Amino acid sequence: MLPNGRKSEKQGSGLAFQDFLKQAELLSGSVSKHQLEQVRAIISQAHERRFRRRREPRYGTINKGFTEPELQRFFRAIASEKFALLFKYQAYMGLRVGEVSKLHISNIDFDKRELTLKSEKSAQLDALIIPLELFKETVEFMNKHSAEIKLADGYIFYKENDYGHTGNLHIDVNYIRNVFREIIQNASLDQTYATTEEAYSDHQPRSLHRLTTHSLRHYAITHFAKSTNGNIVLASRFARHSSPSTTMRYIAKDKDELYKNIDFAFSDKITPLKRLSKSIQQK
Repeated sequence: MLPNGRKSEKQGSGLAFQDFLKQAELLSGSVSKHQLEQVRAIISQAHERRFRRRREPRYGTINKGFTEPELQRFFRAIASEKFALLFKYQAYMGLRVGEVSKLHISNIDFDKRELTLKSEKSAQLDALIIPLELFKETVEFMNKHSAEIKLADGYIFYKENDYGHTGNLHIDVNYIRNVFREIIQNASLDQTYATTEEAYSDHQPRSLHRLTTHSLRHYAITHFAKSTNGNIVLASRFARHSSPSTTMRYIAKDKDELYKNIDFAFSDKITPLKRLSKSIQQK
């Protein structure tokens, strides 16, 4: 209630809704099934119009992970040692961007070279060994920037003064994404495969980029699966997925492997056609 006795707009809306609910409850017992279905359709359409999210086209067999040459090109374009290390944790250990941004010294067992972290999706604790070269690079970075890490209460990828105003001591996820996009553009790797279909007419369609920070995780999972000869159980444990079927969505996007196997499968069909074509041309 406002000082002058008038109800606020929010309070008024709430009271109107309560009246609507009471009337709907009273009427629900007297209207027909067909009429109830009409009401349900109206409410469903209103919900769809007001609250539906952007519809992003499915990308099918498009590989949203980095290829090996693309990854090398990407890392060559990084000037910051902090971001080079951060993105290596994504590319070589498959960390999600939200997980790597909050990486803390307490997550690392320096005797076992083991990384323990809470999975962003399942909220369960998982442990992975850190590859030796990445571990050495991490220790070197931490020794070099021990004062900054201490000021950040132990966050390895500490936030500097110009990294936003979120109040966190670790680097902000949106800032990481912006830096990633800048590196991708500098490396001439920026590709778009579609645009979103906006729910509202006054919203501009948004370009969908093939390579995002999550593409580094795609690369890590696909590369690990290849190195284990397609062992989906091990790959799923490495990816920290609750189900191997989720892991399959990552490793099934390897276009080079798909193309090579298509060539292999149909090469015996193509060769006779080439001979036939050659004989016709010679006549």
